[in-house]
Amino acid sequence: MSHRLFTAWLQLKYQKIRFLIALSGVVFAVVNFFMQLGIQDAMFDSAVNFHQSLRGDCFIISNRSIGLVDMASFSQRRLSQALAFEEVEYINPIYLGHAHWKNPESRNSWRDIFTIGFDLRHQTFDLPGIKSNINRLQPSDTVLFDRNSRSEFGSIAEQFERDNSVITELSNRRIKVVGLFELGTSFAFDGHIITSDLNFLRIINNREKGAIDIGLIKLKAGSNPEKFKLKLQQYLPRDVRVFTKQEFIDLEKNYWQASTPVGFIFTLNVVLGFIVGAVVVYQILYTNVSEHLKEFATLKAIGYSNQYLLNIVFQQALIIGSLGYIPGFAIAIFMYKFAQQATSLPIEMTGQRAANILVATILMCLIAGVSAVRKMKSANPADIF
Repeated sequence: MSHRLFTAWLQLKYQKIRFLIALSGVVFAVVNFFMQLGIQDAMFDSAVNFHQSLRGDCFIISNRSIGLVDMASFSQRRLSQALAFEEVEYINPIYLGHAHWKNPESRNSWRDIFTIGFDLRHQTFDLPGIKSNINRLQPSDTVLFDRNSRSEFGSIAEQFERDNSVITELSNRRIKVVGLFELGTSFAFDGHIITSDLNFLRIINNREKGAIDIGLIKLKAGSNPEKFKLKLQQYLPRDVRVFTKQEFIDLEKNYWQASTPVGFIFTLNVVLGFIVGAVVVYQILYTNVSEHLKEFATLKAIGYSNQYLLNIVFQQALIIGSLGYIPGFAIAIFMYKFAQQATSLPIEMTGQRAANILVATILMCLIAGVSAVRKMKSANPADIF
C-alpha cells in the first residue's frame, strides 16, 4: 500500500504545474461548497431566530399566511377561544408590521424596519435585553431597538449606551428608544424594533385593534403540545391554522426553501461547483494516464494486475482531494468572517459542515478517478513490443 501511494505521489508531483491546476480546481470547489452551504444555513437560521425566541408551545396564524414576509392578520377572537381549554396557561397576541425608521444621524434617510408588538403582561420572547427592559415599554411611543440591526439605521446601540436614550421618528411619529435587545438580521429583515401592542397600534395606525398576526399559546406544565394542537384545530374555524413550535419553525424554513428561488439557486451553485471540480480533476488524471500509458502497459507485462494500477489512480484522486481541501477550508474560514461582518448574518463554520464537505470533496475526486481509469484499462502490453 505504501509503495503504491509513493508511486501515485511521484507521478503527481512530476508535473508540478498540472498538479497545482488540479489542486486549484479542488480548492475552488471546496470554497464554493462552504460559501453556498454556509450562506444557505445562515439564511435558514436567521429566518427562524424570531420563531425560536417565542416562549410559546402552540401558535395560531391565518390560513393565508405563508411566512413572516407575508403574514395575514386574523381576529384576536380566534386566539381568545383557546382559553376554553384547561391546558392553556396564558395567551398573547403578537402584531407584526413595517414602519418607516428615520436615521437620527443623517436625518433624511428613511428605511423600513420590522416592528413587533405584544402584550407586555407576559414574557413572550426569550431574547437578551427584553426581560430587563420590558417595563420601559409602558409609556407611549417607546421601543426597544435590535442592536444587531444593519448600520443603515444609524449607530443606535452606540448612541443609547452613551446617552441612555435615542430620539428619532418612526412613520412620522416621534419615538424614544428606551433599551436594546438582540435578535439579528435575516434575508428578509435588516432590523427590528419591539414595543407594546398599544404602541404598535399608535405607530402603525392603519392596523385595526384585534387584527393580530400570531397568536401565542403557553400551555400548562405537563401538557402535550401535539395533542392540544389537534384538539384546538378541530375546535377553531378553518380560517386559521394551529402549529406546534417546531411546526411553526419548519413552516418558515419550507417557505424559504420551496417558495422562493433562493434555495434552488444555492443548490444549483453547489452542484455546478461539484461538476467543475470533478471535471478539472478528471482532466488532470486522464492526461496523466494517457501520457504514461506505455509505462502502465509495461507494468502489466511484468506482472502487475489491473487492480494495482487502478489503485494508483484512485490514490492520486485521494491525494488531490485531501490536499485541495486544506487550503479551501482555510479560505472558507476567512470568507465566513468577512461575509459575517458585511451582512450581519450568522455565517459560522460548523464541524458537521466541515466533515460533510470533506466527504463530498473526496467523493468528487473519486468520481473523477473512476472516469479516468477507463483509459488505463485499454493499456495493452502488446502495444509496446
